[in-house]
Amino acid sequence: MTPGIQRVVALPFETVLALLPDALRSEGFGVLTEIDVRDTLRQKLGIDFRRYKILGACNPALAHRALQAELGIGVMLPCNVVVYADGDNTVVTAVDPMETIAAKSDALRPIAEEVRAKLTRVLERLP
Repeated sequence: MTPGIQRVVALPFETVLALLPDALRSEGFGVLTEIDVRDTLRQKLGIDFRRYKILGACNPALAHRALQAELGIGVMLPCNVVVYADGDNTVVTAVDPMETIAAKSDALRPIAEEVRAKLTRVLERLP
């Protein structure tokens, strides 16, 4: 079972990373953080790992609504989008808020559904 919303793209890793910010922007998200897992593992542990990045994406309007509904939801912000190389393909996986505690909250469920729909469209925009 794969967590999140996933799409396998038949494009090089760097190409997908270059396209992703615009795809996210089209749904109101911006990239707040970028973690290069490969570089971190190399620097901290001396381990060679595949190209793998974690982007922290935020839609400010939706984040604000979620925080108003449940202040503690900040532990789940920003929305992570993972990008990694897999042979000739690139895998992109976005968090699915419907797989989190948000889906069980009457106040957060509609926001989680909206975030899920937006992130699904982001992945569909990738060629």
